[in-house]
Amino acid sequence: MASLGTTATDYFPPLEERPLKNTICLFDVDGPLTPARLGASPETLNMLTSLRQKCAIGYVGGSNLAKQQEQLGVPAGRPVTSMFDFCFSENGLTAYKLGAELASSSFIQWIGEDQYKELASFILHYIADLDIPIKRGTFIEFRNGMINVSPIGRNASNQERNEYEVYDKQHKIRETFVEKLKERFGHLGLTFSIGGQISFDVFPTGWDKTYCLQHLENDAKKPGGIEYTTIHFFGDKTFKGGNDYEIYEDPRTIGHTVDCPEDTIRAINALFGV
Repeated sequence: MASLGTTATDYFPPLEERPLKNTICLFDVDGPLTPARLGASPETLNMLTSLRQKCAIGYVGGSNLAKQQEQLGVPAGRPVTSMFDFCFSENGLTAYKLGAELASSSFIQWIGEDQYKELASFILHYIADLDIPIKRGTFIEFRNGMINVSPIGRNASNQERNEYEVYDKQHKIRETFVEKLKERFGHLGLTFSIGGQISFDVFPTGWDKTYCLQHLENDAKKPGGIEYTTIHFFGDKTFKGGNDYEIYEDPRTIGHTVDCPEDTIRAINALFGV
């Protein structure tokens, strides 16, 4: 029988029957699997299909499930939750195994309404006073497990994103912004993590991408669950302060730095021959 969510032409062995039963490959989305905010290529999708024949695969991204569906599922013409054995949206705060939703957590419940309003007001005032070339809109995106903050605004076009990324590297807009937030809200136990081209994430300390690993550990304790003794992670923001750093450095994972989908495909081919 085909795995949950596959089509008649896509058969994947059950997890316990994969040739590399105790191995899983986890991928960041933007960069390793797709150009920033764009769709996955046929070559990347074919690589994932071939790799899934050998071992478990999953993604772990900071964005919500809708964005990952847009980037990965739409080009494939199918639900993204059927394309991976494990889907970890918002660093695993929203999670799926073989299409079935796992337990989730809420940022707003954790921080409380009053502290969140204080944080949001500070962020919006800071952005209002920023002197940067353009501002477009959606400066705070509220997600289940975090908020995403963008000085330029998430409504920026792809060209504007590319231009801002260069500007940000020169003028350290996000880096300076994060330092100000650490000074003002360091007592709240928050982590501020720069990722992608135009934004950074704010979430409770410990709710970085390593959060997803607890789902794998919990799965191993369930009847029929698998203990993944080899966990490969592929990310591009693996430097200190980047949003892949914690999981890249975690002793439970084998970290790989990749810059683009073509780089990921080369790395997977070298490791697994696919």
